[in-house]
This record gives sequence, C-alpha cells and structure tokens, in this order.
Amino acid sequence: MDTAHPEYVDLLVVGGGINGVGIARDAAGRGLKVLLVEKDDLGSATSSASSKLIHGGLRYLEQYRFRLVAEALAEREVLLRSAPHIVHPMRFVMPHVPQLRPAWVIRAGLFLYDYLARRQTLPGSRAIDLTRSPYGVGLKPGLVKGFVYSDCWVDDARLVVLTARAAADAGATISTRTECTSARREGKAWQVSLSAADGTSTEIRAGALANVTGPWARLFLEEVMGLAAPFNLKLVKGSHVIVPRLYDSDHAFILQNEDRRVIFVYPYERNYTLIGTTDVELAGRPGPCAPSAAEESYLIRAVNRYFTRQLKTEEVVWSYCGIRPLFDDGAANPSEVTRDYVLRVDGGPREPPVLSVFGGKITTYRRLAEQALRKLAPWFPDLGRPWTGSARLPGGDMAGGLEAYVRDLAQRHPALPATLLMTLARRHGSLCPGVLGGARSIDDLGEHFGAALYAREVDYFMDREWARADGDVLWRRTKAGLHLSADQARAVARYMALRTSGTMR
Repeated sequence: MDTAHPEYVDLLVVGGGINGVGIARDAAGRGLKVLLVEKDDLGSATSSASSKLIHGGLRYLEQYRFRLVAEALAEREVLLRSAPHIVHPMRFVMPHVPQLRPAWVIRAGLFLYDYLARRQTLPGSRAIDLTRSPYGVGLKPGLVKGFVYSDCWVDDARLVVLTARAAADAGATISTRTECTSARREGKAWQVSLSAADGTSTEIRAGALANVTGPWARLFLEEVMGLAAPFNLKLVKGSHVIVPRLYDSDHAFILQNEDRRVIFVYPYERNYTLIGTTDVELAGRPGPCAPSAAEESYLIRAVNRYFTRQLKTEEVVWSYCGIRPLFDDGAANPSEVTRDYVLRVDGGPREPPVLSVFGGKITTYRRLAEQALRKLAPWFPDLGRPWTGSARLPGGDMAGGLEAYVRDLAQRHPALPATLLMTLARRHGSLCPGVLGGARSIDDLGEHFGAALYAREVDYFMDREWARADGDVLWRRTKAGLHLSADQARAVARYMALRTSGTMR
C-alpha cells in the first residue's frame, strides 16, 4: 500500500483513532488534500477498547446532557444506515432494583430516551415481567420487574478502519506507524517533521493541522507544537472482561450497580460474554494500560448480584482497557465527567490554524468531524458542503440487508461454508468480492489459520487496510486472537512477516 507523503497538504490530521479518521474522511470528501498520520496502528488505543456500543447514553439523562443524548441518538440512526454490516440493533434489559432507582424514574427516562430518538428504526422501550419473559432467563429469582429498550452494537475497530478506507477512497493519504515529531508555524503553513517506524524522516508543509491524538492531545500541543493547551483532559480508564457465555440469548443487560454506575453485559464473539466498564481516573502521562485485579473483581461482583450462575475471576479469558480522554468539566466523580466533545482552534486570520479535539465518544464521531470542518472553514473558503450524513461507509451498500446479502454470496460461492460467508460479510459487507476474488473452493483461500481466518483475507488486510503486524489482524481487523491457539497466532505472524519481507513462496 503506497503511503508516500505529499510535500504539501491542506490538512494534516494527527491521530488515527475514530475522530481522526472521521475528520480525514469528511475533509477529503470536501476537496481538501489530506494526510493522516498515526504513530501506531489505526484505532490501536482508545477507539478499539470501547464498550463497542452505538448508543445515546441513557445514564447521561440523569446528568441533564439532553443535547448530547439527542445528537448521539440521531447518529445512531445514521450509522445503522451507513454501516449495517458492522452496526447491529440490540435489545437491552434493565432489571429493576427498587433500592437503587425508583421504577417511575427509569420509566420516565426511557420515555424521554424514546422521544429524543424519534423512534425512526428501532422498537421502543417497555416494562416487562422478568418472571415470565424470556428476557429474565438466568437472572436471580428475586428480580421481578424490568425494562427493555433498544440501542446498537458496533465493531469499533472495524468502524475506524472502514472510515479510514473511505477517507483514502476520497483522496486522503493514510500513513500508519508514522509519528509527528514537531510542528512549527512558518508563514502561512505548518512546517512538520514526520518519523516512520523504520527511522526515516520526512518534512512536509500543511495549511492546517488537526490534533486528534486522544489522551495525548494536551501533551501534543505542549511538547510537539510548543503551544499552551487551552483546557485540561481528565484521563479515565475503562476496563472490560470477557468470560465464557453467561446466557443463551442475543439481548444485552444494563445492570445498576450500588455505586449508581451501570454495567453492560452482552453476547460477544459467539462463545463469550463481554462485561464492562469501569471508570478509574488516571494520573500522569497516558500509555499502555491493563485492567487491574480490583477492576476485574468489581465487574464480576456486579454481574453476580444479578445472575444465578456465579462467575469467578478465574473464568476471565481476556480483558482489555482503554483510556478515555474526557474534557475536564470539573466533576469530581469520573463517571459524571461529560462525554461531550470540545473543539478549539489556535490561529489567527494570517497564520495557519491547529484544531484540537478534547473528549468525545465513538457514537458521535461523524458529527464531531462535521463540527471540526466548520471550525476550519474560515481558512478554506472553497471548502465543500457537509456530505457524510447520507453516505455509506465502505461495504455498507448491501441491498436487502446483511442476511439477504449473505444468501446472495452463498449462491455465488456455493462451495464455501455459510458460517465463513457470514463472518466475512459482518467484517466487509459488500466488499466481500474483493476479499474472495474468484474463489471456487475453500482451498482457493490459502492457508487456514483457524477461526475462519484465511491467508487471502490477511492479504486483503495488508493490501487494503494498513495491517502491518499480527496484532493488527488478530485483535483489530478481526477478533481471531480470542479464538486461536498460541501456535495458530504465531502462524499468522510468520505469514505476515514473510509477506512483508518479500520471501513468500
């Protein structure tokens, strides 16, 4: 994949998380010459470590964040239309515990949630009798009343990659494993130094710069650009655990905890259940993180208050955490810090601007990108109009929906297993022909590493989706790492290394 850097770009986007790729996509589609650089892999930090939900944020209603909830619910509809292969509706069940919140408060909140959502696509909320409803299976006998409502699940890492693919298709250059090491104003442009993973350096000029570095946004301004940060970030660690399948239905649970936080529980990767998340404020510099034993115990205890089957921390098969870069609004409780975003521009009419993104959530990334371009519009008088609201993400144009598309794939590839075709469709949507090519049999897909991952798809990830290391494939382009043995995972790494070195036979 060609990632040669142009000598001059209209907009340099620093940061390959969901907000960075969203801004790059929007800007390229409006006619700007765009370069996005990411020091690691796309979505390798917070954006692939979320709760993987596209939702309005029901609990934000308690904090009176009505605009944020309404905007997120509107974006939920946009994403359902634009990426039906990776965004899927899900029903959420909230068992009622009278000691935590009165039933009338929950019912009123759900009524408002439905109202703000305008009920365009998903079914509304309702009260349920957990002793008689299938939604109550597996819960402790003392839980009688509950509520059910709708939100969506998303493959967060693939949302990042497909948005980057859309940006590249619109003309943007995407350069991973490339760090922006300095940026200084020189006349009407930024003079920027870029350093690649192989040690090579490049100098470019940019008319504007977008600082979308997430948890590193403040440090990037101060240490790389030599500018004062206008606001502070509150870094909040959110951890999740994966356990063997806890119940046999497709719905999710939202559980009220004694500290008034909520915990999400839902089916994950067929054989597992995902539980999250925590809110732990971090001090110091951001960096790699892992869930603590205390966080894992907290999540397991929260689930055990509700379910008949009692989990043990030893049953955790995988865990992950992300650092949420939240705009510091002064809230003392990390759970109450706003998930809204703040955009700030440094630069006058005669000097190049830098736009910095503070905060945000995955659901509203497209809207954030529109607002970012609105902020930068004074420096680009010929900027095109907003366009992403009605545009499909790559693979999203599946006539008749996902299941109809898979049936069509099966007719075109009758020798391939139906489970494989569904797996590919849920990753690539209508881009599946580019992955499968003219495959007539399973042998045409090359080496099988396990978990429905074949060499031909790995090739596609490397050629079209910027995958460079085995972790890029096993944990972000797919979740095969959760299913493969150590030997199988090493086989993927070996295959990619041989292909990169050009010694593949």
